Amino acid sequence: MASGYGYTGGRSRCFAYWQEFSKCYAQTDAPSQCRLQADDYLECLHHTKEIARAKAVKAEFIKQAEHHAKEGRKVADVLADGVIVGVGLIQRDRGAEGKAK
Repeated sequence: MASGYGYTGGRSRCFAYWQEFSKCYAQTDAPSQCRLQADDYLECLHHTKEIARAKAVKAEFIKQAEHHAKEGRKVADVLADGVIVGVGLIQRDRGAEGKAK
């Protein structure tokens, strides 16, 4: 990739970002003015921000899944204590209406 060519022989995936950075670097007096272009180019190469965001999303997903699992266990504990649960197969209101008719 350092040669500017990609794996298939064409331009590399980050070539456009490199061109923006090199254009800025050639035209400016202070290299620090090209920090945004350099950050874009480095992000394209290494995907550091993308990976950090994906890790944060995954951590939040795991956190929510654990919370829901704890809530599910609480419900399961209540149900295991002997409370009769209606599954919804028999609807009691219809049975009362059927007898009234």
